[in-house]
Amino acid sequence: VSDLRPSALPGSLDVSRSMFDLRSPPHRFMKRYDSFSSVPSSTSSRKDSQGSNRSLDTITLSGDERDFGRLNVKLCYVSSVEQIWITVLHCKDLSWPSSCGENPRIHVKGILTLPKPVHFKSSAKEGCNDIEFMETFVFAIKLQSLQAVRLVFKIQTQSPRKKTIGECSLALRELSSEESSHWLDISPPSK
Repeated sequence: VSDLRPSALPGSLDVSRSMFDLRSPPHRFMKRYDSFSSVPSSTSSRKDSQGSNRSLDTITLSGDERDFGRLNVKLCYVSSVEQIWITVLHCKDLSWPSSCGENPRIHVKGILTLPKPVHFKSSAKEGCNDIEFMETFVFAIKLQSLQAVRLVFKIQTQSPRKKTIGECSLALRELSSEESSHWLDISPPSK
């Protein structure tokens, strides 16, 4: 990359000689950042408003940076009977808004996004850090139809009213008779 325009200011840097010159030491222009905190990784702690040091690992993240948990599911396609088997195993590290209460009843709603969507729902469990569902759902659908769709999961509370607190999805392109296990990152519900 080189800047062919004449330099308007004396002493201004040519782009090709400043940032993209591979002969200069890389550390002059590169700074490594911690993937979670966007602060230089050499900084291992910060002072909070009271002046005490806290590890970056313990700082509470807000908004989209927050971890909403993960959902573990297993999938299998039995071609001899043209059935998809979907097992909802458990949710780990699940978080929910305080407006839902301390231990809301939580269920997982699944949707196969076919032209005529197929819906299913787990039983409701008391909200905690690790919720076991261990429920299997079986649907008779041709493999060709499934390979073009997604399997969407909505994590929902039941009380005081039904509310989606997170969601995740999975493409079904590689369904096979070999049972596969998937850990899906739960993200905030889409608007």
